[in-house]
Amino acid sequence: MMDRSSRFAITLCYAAMAVMAISLNLMPVCLPILSMGIGGSGPLSKEELGRIAAVAFAGVVIGILINGPLANRYHAKWFTSGACLLISIGLGVLGLAHSYAEVLVAVAILGFGSGTLDMILSPVVCALRPEQRTTAMNWLHSFYCVGATLTILVATFALAWGIGWHALAFALLAIPAVIGILFLIIPLPRLTAEDQQRLRVRDMIFDRYFLLLLAAIFFGGATEMGMAQWLPSFAELDLKMSAGVGGMALLAFSLAMALARMVVGSVSHGIPMRHVMIGACASTAVLLVACGVCPVADVALAAAILSGFTGSCLWPSTLGLAGDRYPLAGASMFGILAAAGSLGGVIMPWGVGLVADHGTIALGLAVSALCPILMLICLVLLGKGSPTVAPAALPLPPMA
Repeated sequence: MMDRSSRFAITLCYAAMAVMAISLNLMPVCLPILSMGIGGSGPLSKEELGRIAAVAFAGVVIGILINGPLANRYHAKWFTSGACLLISIGLGVLGLAHSYAEVLVAVAILGFGSGTLDMILSPVVCALRPEQRTTAMNWLHSFYCVGATLTILVATFALAWGIGWHALAFALLAIPAVIGILFLIIPLPRLTAEDQQRLRVRDMIFDRYFLLLLAAIFFGGATEMGMAQWLPSFAELDLKMSAGVGGMALLAFSLAMALARMVVGSVSHGIPMRHVMIGACASTAVLLVACGVCPVADVALAAAILSGFTGSCLWPSTLGLAGDRYPLAGASMFGILAAAGSLGGVIMPWGVGLVADHGTIALGLAVSALCPILMLICLVLLGKGSPTVAPAALPLPPMA
């Protein structure tokens, strides 16, 4: 049982994960509008639209790589609070953007803040719940999906009611600002106990198990983000559905992801998670191919949405496997893994756009089925393994 302070800390981590979702899911809903041009410019190509997501996730990777090593030296609250406030600034810049270049700057700032949150929240929550890391990771990341769902819902209705994406960005920036301030006044756990020597990434980098985890989460991130970034455009431009249907499809996709992560987080204790992930990879690959080649628009859209349910556990469960195997690794390990997953999120949306420029978005999504297939191979090679026994819960420090 967690005490009151720990429960409040983990709740705030859940809220911060929802903030991360705001920064990464606002633009996909706006892509069909942006495709017509920004600030009087001509229509944007699909590659240029894909580049917006690629720049955002490049910011995520940079944020992780810069702040990951620092998080083992300084208090976690500076990273949680600073990242939330940076996301608030990024939304402000987006609200002021009137050119394609300014949009890229805004999403880069949003990505950097999101990467910092992604790097720090996982080890904090693992420190709060060391006895059930895989469960904790799926619950934490389910709130990313909850945040994405709410962002998509608000953005879709706002755009339908004639509220521009500039005003929408300004309206949302207060949320991360408030959460960032709250992080300054609550205690967070140490990421490793004072009497334990932290396991360094350099000690794991040539470990076969860790290298396979890196490859697995790369393909997991690519699987998730390829569909998440392109689903509204797929529905509107390829399936010839309305903008409202495109937004609702992404909403349903996010709800499916949230539900699946909560289910896995509730029932995963005692179940071999690697086996669940192998089944999820196979199912997702089939659904991605189906949404790419099925001639019936409704069936193709349903397959795209269902891929969110089947593929949702891949990223957080990989983090859980890593936490169980290397419980003394600290923030750096989670940062490296998150960077690898985010790198997949950089490459796949851009890749789908490149394929779409020479064919269709549907073809690009079908090609992305290679990602869960390759992740499945990584999981098979991992074998059952023998995860290290988790240490006792780490104590919370005094209020700063």
